[in-house]
Amino acid sequence: MQTDLPAEFLATPEGERANAILRSCVHCGFCNATCPTYQVLGNELDGPRGRIYLIKEMLETQTPNAAVTTHLDRCLTCRACETTCPSGVRYGELLEIGREFLERRPGRGLFDRLVRWWLTRVVPHPEKLRRWLRAALPFERLAPRHLRAMLRRPPEPDAAAGTGEVLLLQGCVQRVMTPEVNVHLRKLLADRGIAARFDPNEGCCGGLSLHLGNAGRARADIARNLDRMDWPGADRIVSTATGCGVTLKEYDRILALAPDYAAAATDFAAKVCDVSELLHEFEFGKRDDMHRVAWHAPCTLQHGQKINGRVEELLGRAGYELLPVRDAHLCCGSAGSYSILQPEIAGELKQRKTAALMEHRPDVIATANIGCHMHLADGSDVPVIHWLQLLQ
Repeated sequence: MQTDLPAEFLATPEGERANAILRSCVHCGFCNATCPTYQVLGNELDGPRGRIYLIKEMLETQTPNAAVTTHLDRCLTCRACETTCPSGVRYGELLEIGREFLERRPGRGLFDRLVRWWLTRVVPHPEKLRRWLRAALPFERLAPRHLRAMLRRPPEPDAAAGTGEVLLLQGCVQRVMTPEVNVHLRKLLADRGIAARFDPNEGCCGGLSLHLGNAGRARADIARNLDRMDWPGADRIVSTATGCGVTLKEYDRILALAPDYAAAATDFAAKVCDVSELLHEFEFGKRDDMHRVAWHAPCTLQHGQKINGRVEELLGRAGYELLPVRDAHLCCGSAGSYSILQPEIAGELKQRKTAALMEHRPDVIATANIGCHMHLADGSDVPVIHWLQLLQ
């Protein structure tokens, strides 16, 4: 793709990187075949190729407009297009640059700004989120039926930090909504002679702000974790929420130009692994009450982290029957804050995904990210759980 970015913008790190990514695109359109929003809306501008053209035009003219905002907002950041692209276009990085460019300029309405403020100021902070949930309890009957149990579940106290060679990250929303996942994992590891610890100074990974175009806040969140967490002595840093994991593994890229943090970010990212990578060498038993499993691989696992087959193999070795799932590469529609900001598209994708997952009558739907977990639970008639809870 030919580009004509202004010299002043090209002289910036963002401009140089955007130019390189744009020039790697060959206009083939293979990406549209696996883009969930293109499948739902059928609009070229709601596929990766169209969005790339919109970003290119915006950066060349240095002028955002309503169309760019609309179509970039509709992107799930699922990165299925990256898995499909024969040219290796780093679409996710380009989208970050485009969204950050948009957010630096006024144009959003008051309500939109308030929702985004709430998402970045409340959701990444477990205590604030708990207070909001407690305030919402009188209105729980208005909540999606499968989420009411989560609202009523008393939070498990954060486990003592302790000692151990594995640093187990708790996440933000997962720590509040499904804290039993990491408690169960810690027991699984202890049974196999692995000491795991939590860190009370763990903060948001930065992923939420990054996806909302607030890269500055994301970098501040990352720097805070590098400064305050006791991570240098850990052999592995383990994430059980794939949405966090994909950001944690890219700390080196995100802070590559931060002179005070680049080296630490590289060391940190090198230690991060998804829990399926940590557990792959071990054997596990299965539960007696569940056998037929429909596995939903979050986009952040299969497209972001490029991990495929690990969870399926672990569950198969444990004795579960893994059912075939149609269009397993497509997003469920959760995508972090997406289901809040784009409820209609997210709802359509949820209906399509739950229909595919329920097609062969599973006993349980298993996934690996809290966003997918909560989103799918609202559309399913069978239990939805984190896959770790199937291991014994």
